[in-house]
This record gives sequence, C-alpha cells and structure tokens, in this order.
Amino acid sequence: MDKIICITGASSGIGLAAAHKFAREGWTVYAGTRHLERDRTTYEDESRLHWVELDVTDQEAVQSVADRIAAEHGALDVLFCNAGFGYVRGLGQVPFAEIERVFQTNVYGVMHMIRAMLPLLRNNGNGHIIATSSVAGLVGQPLLEIYCASKFALEGLLESLATYYKPLFNIDVTLLEPGATASEFNNKVLDHLAATGGILEDEYKPVADAFMAAFLQRITEPQSLLPSRRRSGIW
Repeated sequence: MDKIICITGASSGIGLAAAHKFAREGWTVYAGTRHLERDRTTYEDESRLHWVELDVTDQEAVQSVADRIAAEHGALDVLFCNAGFGYVRGLGQVPFAEIERVFQTNVYGVMHMIRAMLPLLRNNGNGHIIATSSVAGLVGQPLLEIYCASKFALEGLLESLATYYKPLFNIDVTLLEPGATASEFNNKVLDHLAATGGILEDEYKPVADAFMAAFLQRITEPQSLLPSRRRSGIW
C-alpha cells in the first residue's frame, strides 16, 4: 500500500525539497501551495506529486484537503507542517495586525492542520506529525521577538502533543529546528523588511544595525541538512 504524506508550504525551500524526495521514493504526496496552477505546470512530470491549493490560515481550505485525502485513501501516514512566515521587527515598531499575521500562519495554521488531519492519522494506526520550528523556537533574539514567540508557541504545542499522542494514538511527533538554511526563506524575510521601510531611523536602529550585520554574516554559509533532536519522545 502506498505511503501518504501531506506537506504544507511545499512550493519552495524545505517543503519543496521534501515533496520531491518523498515522491521519488514512491510516496503519494499532497503538496500544499498557494500557487496551484504554477506548481502543477512546473512539476507536471512528477506523477506522485499532487498539488493542492492550501492556505493554512483558511480553515475551509484545510478541511477540503483533509476531505480529499479521506475520500481517496481513508488515512494519512505523515503530516508535515512546514508552512511558516518569517518576521523581523521589534514589538514596539509594528501594528498588531502584523503580529496576528505571523501567529495565524506559524501557530494557528499548524493547529488547523493537526485538528483536520488527526482522524486520518489515527486511522493509519502508526501516524507521524512533523513541524518545522527553528533555532528561534529555542533562543530569543533581538528584533525577532514576534517570530521567536510564534516558534516558542509551536514548540510548546508539539512537545505537549508528544506526551500523549504516541501512547494514546501511536502517532509520533517531530520538531525540526533549522538555523540558516539554503532556501528562499531568508530572502523573503529580507524582502518583507525592505518592503516595509527597511531599517527604520528610530530608537531601535543601533540594535537593528548590529542584528542585520550578524544575520547577513550567518546566512552566508547556510546549512543544507536539517538537525533534529529527541527529547521527551520527540525526534
């Protein structure tokens, strides 16, 4: 029987690399994207790669994908919650709507996916939930406090689920905690910063200048493989 995986944020970076890897190893891959026609056309030769329109902040879209997998397979082996939104700004610099946007994707989006896919993972009898966190989910960093807060919340969510999902449902729980990675993620963060005014001429500027110098140095040698850890039943 085919193994089935659903990956969010699969149109670039870690999600895209994972989608290709699983498809080429014989898995049926439901690859979530917000650019459905583009990705279907670009990767039409991958017969096991099934692109699905999926914005994790849209509960109806999430449930629609879950319903499709249920109708076509009845169960799910792996849910990979990879969609994420990076953000660089101090708490005192941003409108609250921007903070909500980060949490809608990085925290609530994961919750929507797990809630919708849990019955399918339970039906499998040996499911697995994976989520892309970050080093920023372990260590607070200046001007990344909003992003860090969202990833700390994700860590707490997954670690809590791990305490009983394995013994109760036989569902493994994995947190991935990459640092700078060879993907478009960091470029998107920098593009968003530039599009919203760049480094502002305000009281935060000395911290911002020092942070950006360190950040740009760090991403000059990004990792190509993801570290993982095991703690309290988490790989």
